[in-house]
Amino acid sequence: MRLSTKQISREIDRRTIEEFGVPGIVLMENAGRAVASVILAEYPSAQKIAVVCGAGNNAGDGFVIARHLISSGKEVRVYITQEKQRYKGDAKTNLDSLLEIKGDVKELEEKLPGIKDTDVIVDAIFGTGLDRNVGGFYEKLIKFMNRLSVPCVSVDIPSGLDADTGRPLGVTVEADVTVTFAPPKLGMCIYPGVDHTGKLFVADITIPKTLWENLPFELLTFQKCVGLIKKRSADSHKGTYGHLLVLAGSPGKSGAAILCAEAALRTGSGLVTLGVPNSISPAIEEKTTEVMSISLKDSKNGTFHLDAHEEVLAELDEKKTALAVGPGISTSQSTGKFLEKVIMQCEVPIVLDADALNIISNNPEILREAKAPVAITPHPGEMARLCGITTKQVQDDRVGTATSFSQKYRCYVVLKGARTVVSAPSTEVFINPTGNSAMATAGTGDVLTGIIGGLMAQGYGCLQSCLLGVFLHGHAADLLLEETGTAGFTASEISRKIPASMNSIISSREEKHFTAVR
Repeated sequence: MRLSTKQISREIDRRTIEEFGVPGIVLMENAGRAVASVILAEYPSAQKIAVVCGAGNNAGDGFVIARHLISSGKEVRVYITQEKQRYKGDAKTNLDSLLEIKGDVKELEEKLPGIKDTDVIVDAIFGTGLDRNVGGFYEKLIKFMNRLSVPCVSVDIPSGLDADTGRPLGVTVEADVTVTFAPPKLGMCIYPGVDHTGKLFVADITIPKTLWENLPFELLTFQKCVGLIKKRSADSHKGTYGHLLVLAGSPGKSGAAILCAEAALRTGSGLVTLGVPNSISPAIEEKTTEVMSISLKDSKNGTFHLDAHEEVLAELDEKKTALAVGPGISTSQSTGKFLEKVIMQCEVPIVLDADALNIISNNPEILREAKAPVAITPHPGEMARLCGITTKQVQDDRVGTATSFSQKYRCYVVLKGARTVVSAPSTEVFINPTGNSAMATAGTGDVLTGIIGGLMAQGYGCLQSCLLGVFLHGHAADLLLEETGTAGFTASEISRKIPASMNSIISSREEKHFTAVR
């Protein structure tokens, strides 16, 4: 599902009307009818409905909604924030139609009377074009609506929410349901916008798909990920599905190495070899069965020695098809020099995580020198170190931060967190809706690295590995949460759920993160 921004939405509306000849009033009618149908389906027992309309086209949508609800037998009262005679264009046409059928329209006053007496309240105050903080009467109105103990349905976007960043512009409506018009807006699909949007419905109001099917922003869906999964042939063997080399671990951090390697196997990689410093090799040998392991030269502190890069390159020459580096390797000086040599000379796709990212934060230019495609999987703190900014700055603009870094250093960025962002050097940006807060536990990042590396090893492209990897990882945790009902499961339990997650994606027949409205 492609996503839009304020500027893109304005341009799509203009071109729909001017180039495709779809009148604005037709779009408004389709929008209002779609919202009314969602209200009737979601709240069938609601009898009294209040529709609060602002001053622009969003108000016109509200007038259409009210008319359709009245024709369905509901008791509707419309509250407007300006005098009736001040409405213009399509909004005025629909207000006149509402008044013609004796619709109950009241001008709101500072005391905000009457709105409490309702079963559902409809927010048709501001649209996606809002670019200033909400203040004055509108701030008071939105706060009043948020205090009401009745469900709220927002039209297109919760009023006061920034359509690009998902951040409140001073104050925003806390919607229980939002009915947006295809394409959905980026700000509703990332945090904190997700929390304000509530249950999301996406309505087709006959905007030509050619205007938005190639937008650079996309919400990952089951349909998208099913299309990425390669069919496995019955006439195949372990060599068919690649050989991943994992470089991970150091004294006290052998668990990270094992989590990463085993996740790659569960993702379908035919072979996985785990390369570790000699100091922890006995522990790795004892704890692994299906994963092969090699012992690499270590320094006095038990971490990778600079000279170990020659052993790694020799291993890569033995038909390895991808490389995963980082979980638990430490940030020692010798490991840093070792890593730089490996990155510059490796000729198979690489995924970098954890300590590998902390090392290259001192010299991210090393990413430009890589011979092969590189994906990095930072959490916000690691992303901040890579960019030389604060974690807050990263979180305030997750999409922008990931995009600018991937373009500057020609790598694929998987910025982890709630609604993980995946960005490509081509400027494409993807938002992953799967996953939950129970994933905030040690080792989940190591599992993701293994998943992405395992997909790369099987011949998936770098971008496809990142997209399918984050969706698969989050969905595995979602399946676990459905079973347990609470947090407390571990990273290894998420890893064991990977095959079930893959099967669930393949067999999925419906979208679980938004509802399409026709």
